[in-house]
Amino acid sequence: MLPETRGNSRIRLGAQWVVAALLFAFVASAAAQVPVPGDPPLRPGDMLRITVWRHPELSGDFAVAPDSTLVHPLYQTVKVAGAPMTVVRARLLGLLAPYEQGVDFVIEPLFAVTVAGEVRQPNLYQLPQGTTFAQAIARAGGPTELGRLDEVHVIRRDRTMVINLAQEYSRYEGVPVASGDQVLVARRSNFNFLRDFLYPVASLTAAVAAVLAYSRYR
Repeated sequence: MLPETRGNSRIRLGAQWVVAALLFAFVASAAAQVPVPGDPPLRPGDMLRITVWRHPELSGDFAVAPDSTLVHPLYQTVKVAGAPMTVVRARLLGLLAPYEQGVDFVIEPLFAVTVAGEVRQPNLYQLPQGTTFAQAIARAGGPTELGRLDEVHVIRRDRTMVINLAQEYSRYEGVPVASGDQVLVARRSNFNFLRDFLYPVASLTAAVAAVLAYSRYR
């Protein structure tokens, strides 16, 4: 191989390594910014369900206060908002350890989600982690007769998206609600083709025919 050819090969190989390094750095940075699926943090207004074995006085659903702690005389020293569930569990374990060695407990986040619009029981709900949009609507009693499942508005933080649960249910089956979501079922028009157009036209046609028949036999 000629020296010039070897030099060009080294340049191309070096360029490939640079591109690969940049891509790796970009992917690593993006991965670091994406929250771990299945472990979304709690926010003030959410609740944490704590079940302590053989200690009903320490078990229950406790609200997350504005200062990130739990509204409970014992748990009020533990900050839970913004922390992964693994960290929250470790903090609670440190708090409960003096009460019982090897204490066994389970925690479950409950996210504050508003379900409104054309649903039968609009309200602010505390929904378990992993609840889908369809399950959230079902929790609110399902859509009313005028509810449009093909036009469900989801307001999340500073953006709004419109999802179609009537025809694209499988697409959103694995997308859970998040803390602070507003799920609004749109209202369909009251217009009914048979009731509001076809039947009146048929009645008008019959009336015109009756008038013509009456005029003919006079």
